Formats: sequence, C-alpha cells, structure tokens
Amino acid sequence: MTESFHRSGEYENPYEGQQQAPVNPEWPPPPAYAPAHAPHPKKRGRGPLALIAAVAIVAAAIGGGTAYGIQELTGNDTVASSSTSTTVVPSSQKGTVAGVAKAVSPSIVEISATSNAGSSTGSGVIITGGGEIVTNNHVISGASQIKATTSDGKSYTAKVVGTDSKKDLALIKLENASGLKAATLGDSAGIQVGDQVVAIGSPEGLSGTVTSGIVSALDRDVTVPTEEDQGQGQQWGQGQGQGGDQWPFEFGGRQFNGDTGSDTTTYKALQTDASLNPGNSGGALIDMNGNIIGINSAMYSPAGQASSSADAGSVGLGFAIPINTVKADLAKLRAGSTD
Repeated sequence: MTESFHRSGEYENPYEGQQQAPVNPEWPPPPAYAPAHAPHPKKRGRGPLALIAAVAIVAAAIGGGTAYGIQELTGNDTVASSSTSTTVVPSSQKGTVAGVAKAVSPSIVEISATSNAGSSTGSGVIITGGGEIVTNNHVISGASQIKATTSDGKSYTAKVVGTDSKKDLALIKLENASGLKAATLGDSAGIQVGDQVVAIGSPEGLSGTVTSGIVSALDRDVTVPTEEDQGQGQQWGQGQGQGGDQWPFEFGGRQFNGDTGSDTTTYKALQTDASLNPGNSGGALIDMNGNIIGINSAMYSPAGQASSSADAGSVGLGFAIPINTVKADLAKLRAGSTD
C-alpha cells in the first residue's frame, strides 16, 4: 500500500477544500454516529514499514441526474458529488495542473495512525464540511489513535466511523471540526485512457505533494491481501533499506512486492502513471476539472524485488480505487460497517 510507517516523528500538514452540490431529498439520511472502535493493533516486526497497496472490489456506479448530495446529520454537511463533469477549477486556470492543485489541495489531509507497532502516514479526502474523510482501510487499520492535519496546519483527532476491508475503504470523522472545504466526487465511469490526471497526497510524510500524469488503463484486475499481515513473513518487518516493507499485490498472474497470501480480494482499478509513493494511500486522483475520480491505493516499487532501498520509488505503475466504488460504499461506511 502507498502508506509509509515510521517509529516516531511528527507529520506535516495536508489539505482541505471544495464547493457543494444540491441535496437530493430521496437519498437516505445517514445514521447517527456510534463511537467506532479501531481494530486491535496487529503485531508487526520491529522497524519502520513502507507498506504499498490497496484492497478494493469494483462496485456499481452511482448514476442518474446531473448532481446529487448526501445529507449528513448537520444541515451544512453535504457530499458534493456529480455524475457529470463539474468544473471546480477557476476558468482562468482550467485544464492546468496548477489550477487543479490550488482548487483541490485544501481538501486533502495527512493522516497519522498510531498503534503499538509505531505510526503510519497516509492521506485522506475531505468529503463534508463537518469533517468526514474517506481514506484507505489499510491506512488506519489497527490504529489506537488517529490524527489528521489540514492545509492550514490544524490538527484534529479522528474516530473511525466505518470500514470495508474488501474494498480497502474507511470513513473517519474529525472531532470538533466545521467549515472545512469538501472535495467534489466525480464520475469514474466517464474516464478514458489518456485522460490527464493529478494526484495529491503525503508521500513519505511530505504533505501536499502534487504529481500529474495520465490514466494508463482501465479495469485492471488487481489482487491484494485483505489483512495487513499477509506476506509479512517474506517481505515485511525488515525495516527500511532492507528491500522489503512493500504491500504485496498480484497482477496478470504475477505477484509484486511480496506474497499476497491466501486471503485476498480483487478489484478493478484505474491505472495511472502519476507518481505515487508510500504515504499517497488514501489521497486523491483528480481530473482536470478538479473532480475526485479515484482514491490512490496501490503502487509497484522495484524495492520489493531489489536488495537496496536506493531502487525504491515510483516507476509510473500506480492504481486507484474508482470513485464510483467509493460513492456506492458510503452508506455502508456511514452505518458503521466493520467488514
């Protein structure tokens, strides 16, 4: 997974932001939040881990109409979502990486999750002004404490609302947060190979990092473990610089970054050559109008095959969970799923 693990240290600030869409009264109201209990921390080998990957399965696209909203308990908390291409970027900067970065960066946060094995760094996407954030399940799995830092440097404690390990998705909620800028969730069904995209996240704790590229392929069948400790005996727990610490995944009958083990799930991913590195997990893949079209979740790193960390890093082979999968799963996550 594209999440980085560290023994100690503080993390820099990520981001928030966005506009809102009309609320569809037919959409069912979310349930009241029940205090979610983070899963018990899993034992890991000593040393920082740089885990790389995702867990997701394709879900039916959310469609119909030009736009719809999901109403939270408070009236001003709406998930801005569109089944057409909404323009979030100002017209003067439309179609530019700089314009996308300026418009969407405030909607991306850096997440630090602490367990008895250390701390992991990932990213998340703000989806409501009241502090609902979508991220990868593997970013917060096993955490006893979760914190998120927004683009203005504010740090919040977060609680898990719901998780779905089969799709590697999690919904967390910031405590005592209001007035945050929410991202607009786009329509991944309209994406084509060759479309330009922008990725924003916190690789290696470098908050607010922006990269760009294209959609390289659609519907890539990517198989990953459903539990964090799959493949640990072969690639995990070796510490940085040991050629391991990679979240394993399988593609085209071949296994990368370690052994996926027997407990796996498969999802159809968006493939991108936008640079993704450990810590990008849970961050955004964005179209050139500023709409979120995917949640970055997996990457291939040659470090999983090499003997030196000098070979680590993005080689332009990254994967994202389509945003329509996320939208289809939101009601379940809000209901407190712990799958």
